[in-house]
Amino acid sequence: MPSKGQILRNPDTGDIYEFLETAQDTHGQRVTIKMTLQSKGELVPNHYHALQDEHFEVISGNLTIILDGKKHILTPGEKITLPTNKPHNHYNEGEKVVFIQSISPALDFDYLLENIIGLTIDGKMPNGKAGLVQELVTLKYLDSKSYLANIPQGLQILLMNIVGPIGRMFGYRAIYKKYSGIEK
Repeated sequence: MPSKGQILRNPDTGDIYEFLETAQDTHGQRVTIKMTLQSKGELVPNHYHALQDEHFEVISGNLTIILDGKKHILTPGEKITLPTNKPHNHYNEGEKVVFIQSISPALDFDYLLENIIGLTIDGKMPNGKAGLVQELVTLKYLDSKSYLANIPQGLQILLMNIVGPIGRMFGYRAIYKKYSGIEK
């Protein structure tokens, strides 16, 4: 279960994630994380969140944001909010970037992050990629709905509704009890 002050480390990238506020701390209003990214380049494809806004504030380094197909470089002290249903991405292109990320409403984003790191540590997300079945199970059963920007949402929903339940029969979960104490 995510907790305030909990630190997650990605052994593959050296990236560090510290929970400043969890969904439980804010009664579901937001999750706030201090992120230190050593890794360079896009870690996930361009995507959008159907139900959540993301807010970023850079502490040190430069954070690259892709929004509306345009590249923005945020420097220390700069802030940006990425609204729901807007395709975007964020990543590090420099030596290291430290920033605060808040996601609102919280839903189960903190659990998602715990599971991503857990799967990575267990070698089930090589190069940060979970695999198609894991992605579709996550999409189907996670409250924090995110979609890939370059694939029609209807197709993604169709696939998650077909493959998601089959994946669960084979042991795939959106949230694993092993990493978060609950299962979805």
